[in-house]
Amino acid sequence: MKNKLTNLYTHTALIVVSVLILIPVVWVFINSMKTSTDILLKPLSLPSKLSFDNYARAWNDAGLGIGFLNSIFVTFVTVSLIVLVSAMAAYPLSRKVFRFRNMIQNTFLMGLMLPTFLAMAPLFLLMNGLELVNSIFGLILVYVAYSLPFTIFMLIAFFNQIPSTLEDAAVIDGCGPFRVFWKVMLPLAKPGLISAAIFNFVGIWNEYVLALILISDDVLKTLPVKMANIMMVQQYRTDWGALYAGIVLSFLPVVIFYLIFQKRLIEGSTAGAVKE
Repeated sequence: MKNKLTNLYTHTALIVVSVLILIPVVWVFINSMKTSTDILLKPLSLPSKLSFDNYARAWNDAGLGIGFLNSIFVTFVTVSLIVLVSAMAAYPLSRKVFRFRNMIQNTFLMGLMLPTFLAMAPLFLLMNGLELVNSIFGLILVYVAYSLPFTIFMLIAFFNQIPSTLEDAAVIDGCGPFRVFWKVMLPLAKPGLISAAIFNFVGIWNEYVLALILISDDVLKTLPVKMANIMMVQQYRTDWGALYAGIVLSFLPVVIFYLIFQKRLIEGSTAGAVKE
């Protein structure tokens, strides 16, 4: 009886929390299909008529379309590079014993302690000296550099959970170090790679500060910067429907990406919880 009551309270709490999370999301989605007049006069009502023009104005007139495409390109390229480079660094740090190993790990650990705002001025001067300011390629390099320490330590934990007998068996079968990594260790670490990809996808997709200071050309700006611009414009205009449509466009890719890989994320979060 006690377990049943505990389960009932737990499920009730989860349902309440889920509803509290979903209400603002649904409200934003509904307002994205309402006219600005309905949003101001009847904020809690359903739309009198569906206004899909909001999405067209947000995409074209507000310039969110080019920001959306820039963010898609930057995020996918950056996440791919982060996962690949981090896996190549995490594998030897996890499985091999070599000189300066602890020093290298501590160096990456120091990267986790550096606040973004503290590095803004020297980072801008460095990128300006390299002529990578106002460059998508430069922004991708900065994102990769900032995300490597966290991702490497995350993947080290996953590689630590893979039994060494599998690696030894591959070596006995004639696999060299590179083949062991690509053919054996990397597939076994897939849950960790996908978990790292999801965390980095969300962080980079929503990143604003670095994109703001490194990108000045309007054609190259990412979606968070474009969203900030449209929010400032709303101080002088009343196109709230386009603003809500832009908010939907900003969180929709993250939701889709998570729904596709949510099972892998659960696998990754529980990997190594039970050690045989």
